[in-house]
Amino acid sequence: MVFKVLVVDDSTFYRRRVKEILDGDRELEVVGEARNGRDALEKAEALKPDVITMDVEMPVMDGISAVKAIMDKRPTPILMFSSLTHHGAQATLDALEAGALDFLPKKFEDIAQDRKDASRLLCTKVRLIARRGIGLKRPSFRSTEARKLPDNAPKQAFFKTSGLLSGHKDAAKQPTVSSVRATGKHYKCLAIGASTGGPVALQKVLSPLPAEFPYPILLVQHMPGTFTTAFAQRLDTNCKIRVKEAEHGDILKPGHAYLAPGGKQMLLETIGANKRIAIVDASASDKVNYKPSVDLTFSSLAKAYGGDVLGIILTGMGADGREGCRMLKEKGATIWAQDQDSCVVYGMPQAVAVANISSKNINIDDMSSCVQTEMR
Repeated sequence: MVFKVLVVDDSTFYRRRVKEILDGDRELEVVGEARNGRDALEKAEALKPDVITMDVEMPVMDGISAVKAIMDKRPTPILMFSSLTHHGAQATLDALEAGALDFLPKKFEDIAQDRKDASRLLCTKVRLIARRGIGLKRPSFRSTEARKLPDNAPKQAFFKTSGLLSGHKDAAKQPTVSSVRATGKHYKCLAIGASTGGPVALQKVLSPLPAEFPYPILLVQHMPGTFTTAFAQRLDTNCKIRVKEAEHGDILKPGHAYLAPGGKQMLLETIGANKRIAIVDASASDKVNYKPSVDLTFSSLAKAYGGDVLGIILTGMGADGREGCRMLKEKGATIWAQDQDSCVVYGMPQAVAVANISSKNINIDDMSSCVQTEMR
């Protein structure tokens, strides 16, 4: 199957460049281009693409406004392009909250080793989110399904209602639980790893947690450095617990969440009676593909806490986290995975589920309540 792509950017040069890369993939075909958000709305309605790439900053109508409008009229998987600046990060997070499924820095070579790697990364991301919409009915804005959503409902919820967040229909289904019965196990830490779709998923897990949550939380989200700074600030604003971008030397405290900084690795050290965060530079010689890496953080947790950890793997492409979760489980830790139906990309959770490392597969809407029950 060939996925139809609409490329939206005010730069003729950038549209041509993206089209050239995507058309080089036999599973992708650029069927149209748009020079601003308003043009994108018209082209999305006329061309009915399977996926849209969208610039954040454009004249006439910006990318965030365009995402909101497209989600209202014809929900379509959208990949955002943004600058590697604090402002660009804030705008991209706004777009994700509006319903975009993933993002890439506009100069996506910045997160790849060479031009070929950058092209492969772009094509892979476009293919993965395009699969969320293929073969699924997109209800119109006036349809019965659309009317079920209140006006102030997050557009991400509309994707869930229309099925666009479901895993690929050919993927093996894993049993899902909507609630858990507390095991009485002793815990000292909650650890969560995520990638594609993670910003929205993490907010769903963290925002209901009470301010007096009795354990520290370590978060690893695949993001560039400027994005993790902005994301930590946003989570801190929207959550009752305290959230910060982790810094070298931070002593873990209950009710505090520490987000691994992009481009670096977050490890845990034992200093006397305390657990302390160590932030280390990710060198070119590292044998891991992700910076930060869920595997590296979780493996250091296994050494520091043994089995007294609840580890959770959320939506994301690839298998980062599988080996770190394996090490935690060997120490007696509990591992959960997000279920297939609520994942944007059922990659990382599937890796731990298929390897029989996770004990439960949980819908993202139920994850926070399950955490609070288990770690009560």
